Amino acid sequence: MASTIKILSQTLADKIAAGEVVQRPASAVKELLENSIDAKATSMTVIITNAGKSSIQVIDNGIGMDREDAELAFARHATSKIATYEDLENIRTLGFRGEALASIAAVSHVELRTRQHTADIGTKVRIEGGILQEITEEAATPGTSISLRNLFYNTPGRRNFLKSNNTEFSHIFTVIQRIALSQAKLVITFISDDETILQIRSMDVHERLKEIFGEKLAQSVFSFDQRDDFLSVNGFLGKPDFLRKTRTEQYLFLNNRYIVSRSINHAVFKAYEHLLEKGSFPFFILFLTIDPHRVDVNVHPSKMEVKFEDESSIYRYVFTTVRKALAAHDLVPMVGLDSQTPMGDRLGLISTHHSETSIQRSIDWRELVRPPEQAAEISRLRSAVSRGDDVIMHAESDEISASTSHGAPGLSPDQTKSFVDYRFPLWQVHNKYIITPIESGVMVVDQHAAHERVLYERTIARFNETTTQSQQLLFPHTIEMMPGDAALVTQLLPLLEAMGFSLKFFGKTTVILDGIPMDVKPGKEKQILQEIIDLYKEDEHNVNLEPREKLAQSYSCKAAIKAGDPLNQAEMQGLLDQLFATTIPYVCPHGRPVIVKLSLAELDRRFGRTS
Repeated sequence: MASTIKILSQTLADKIAAGEVVQRPASAVKELLENSIDAKATSMTVIITNAGKSSIQVIDNGIGMDREDAELAFARHATSKIATYEDLENIRTLGFRGEALASIAAVSHVELRTRQHTADIGTKVRIEGGILQEITEEAATPGTSISLRNLFYNTPGRRNFLKSNNTEFSHIFTVIQRIALSQAKLVITFISDDETILQIRSMDVHERLKEIFGEKLAQSVFSFDQRDDFLSVNGFLGKPDFLRKTRTEQYLFLNNRYIVSRSINHAVFKAYEHLLEKGSFPFFILFLTIDPHRVDVNVHPSKMEVKFEDESSIYRYVFTTVRKALAAHDLVPMVGLDSQTPMGDRLGLISTHHSETSIQRSIDWRELVRPPEQAAEISRLRSAVSRGDDVIMHAESDEISASTSHGAPGLSPDQTKSFVDYRFPLWQVHNKYIITPIESGVMVVDQHAAHERVLYERTIARFNETTTQSQQLLFPHTIEMMPGDAALVTQLLPLLEAMGFSLKFFGKTTVILDGIPMDVKPGKEKQILQEIIDLYKEDEHNVNLEPREKLAQSYSCKAAIKAGDPLNQAEMQGLLDQLFATTIPYVCPHGRPVIVKLSLAELDRRFGRTS
C-alpha cells in the first residue's frame, strides 16, 4: 500500500513559504528596502511599473556582495545577520530570517547586479521561479540593484487576489513612507511608471515630517524625548486641535522597525483621554528604543508583530511619557460654566420652545430631497395635525435583514412599527438624542445614527440613478493630497461622482473640488472629502462589503449631523420624517441602534407604580 504522506518538492515548498513573506508587491518592496538598509546603504531608488505587478527595482549604494554571496543570498535561510541562537536573542538588523530573497525569487523573475566598493568587477545573478538561470561577472556600480518582473507569474491564484493598481500603489507608497520616517538620513527616490513621486534628501526627522506630510501637519505636532536605561521613547505628538478621524496616521517604530502593537497604541490613546472628541484619534510618530534581549521580533515572517518581555511595563512607560509630554506643552483645555448661562442649557437640555435667536444659531440643515409621494404624505399629516385631527404617523419596515436582526434595544422583532404623534413636541437632550412621546411610552432617537441611516440609503439609491445631483461651488477648492490618497480617489472617482462630488485632477496629487452632494454642510467640503477617504482606508480590511457600500457608510458617517449639534423643532421633526421613510430605520449602517423605546410599563416599574 502506497504511503499517503509525501514530502513536498522543494519548488512547491518554496511557493508555499513565499505566501507568508510576499503577499503583494508592497511586501517585496519592504523586504528589498530592509535588505538595503542592513547593507548600510545611504541612498536608494525604488522604481515600479504597473503598481509593482509588472516590475519592481530597488537600487542602493550599500556594501554590495561578491560572487559567492550573491549566489548564496537566494538560498532559503541564508543570512548574514545571525549565526547562533544568541544572535537571534540580540537582533539589531531589520532582516534576519533569510527568507525574503528566496521567497521573492520563487514567485518571480529576478535579476541581481552587485559589486563591492573595493572590487573591480561585479556579479549578475538571474533566477526564474526559484531556479538559477545565470551567474556571470560583469561591470556594475558599487552597491546592489535587484529587479523582479512578473510577480506571482507561477502562482496565478495569488496574482488574482491582487487589488487594483491604485490600491497596490497606495500600499507601496505606505511602505516607502514608513521607511522614510524611520531612516531620516536616508536619501530616497521613488519612481512609478516613469514619474517621480518622491525625491527626498538626507535631513533631520522634523524636516522629513514636513517633506512627507506638509507644512500644516508639521506645525500641528510637537516633539518629545524621554530616555532612561530601560526604555527610550521619542517622536512627535499631534496637538488636540489636530485630531484625526481614523487611526491610519499613527506610526510606531521599535528600534527603527515599523511594528503594529494594539497595546502601545492604546497607551497613547489613553494618555490623550480627556483631550479627544468622541470618534477622534491622535496623530503620533513614536520611536521606541529597547534592549533587543527584552523583545522578540521573531513572531511572524512579516516581522511587524513583536512580543515584549514585560508588556505591562512598556504600556505604563509609554502612557506616562505621553501624558507628561502633553502636560508639559500645556495642552489641557480649560472647561468651565458661564454663570450667565441658563441652567437648562448648562445641562445640555434644549427645550423645543427655542427663541428666535437660538433658532438662528442652530445648524442650518438643508431640506433633503424626498420622493413626491413621501412629501405629499408628510404634508397631509402635518395639515391634519394643524386641524387638530387625531392622526398618528406609522412607519413600517418589514425588510430588516438577517445582519441587523438583533434590532435595537427595547424593540422586539414583532414591534416593527414606530409611532410618532405630531401633536406632541420633540425635545433634544444633551444635543445628542431626540425624545418624543409615542403611543405606548417614550421613544429616544440617536440623532447622528438616524441621519446616518437617511444618508446611507439615499447614497445607495444615487449609485443606481442615471443622473447626478450635485451642488456646484462658487469658489472651487484646491486640495493637495498624499499620493496614496490621490490614487484612492482616482479608483473611487466614478462612485464619488455618482454621490454628487465633482472632482478634477490637476497633476498627480492635486484635486480640484468644484461640486458637492446636496447633503454636505457648507464650509466643510474639503474636510468631508478627506474624512471619507480616511474612513474608507481604515475599513479596507472589510472584504465582505462592496466598495460602494463602504463608501456609502463612510460618507453617511462623516456628513451626518453630529452629537453636539443643536437642532430646533422643525429640524428634529424633519429628521424623523426622513428616518421613518427609510427601509430600515432601527439601525445605522454600522449596526448601532437608532431607536430605543421605553414602554409605560417599564417606566411604571422603575417608579414603583402599581396603577
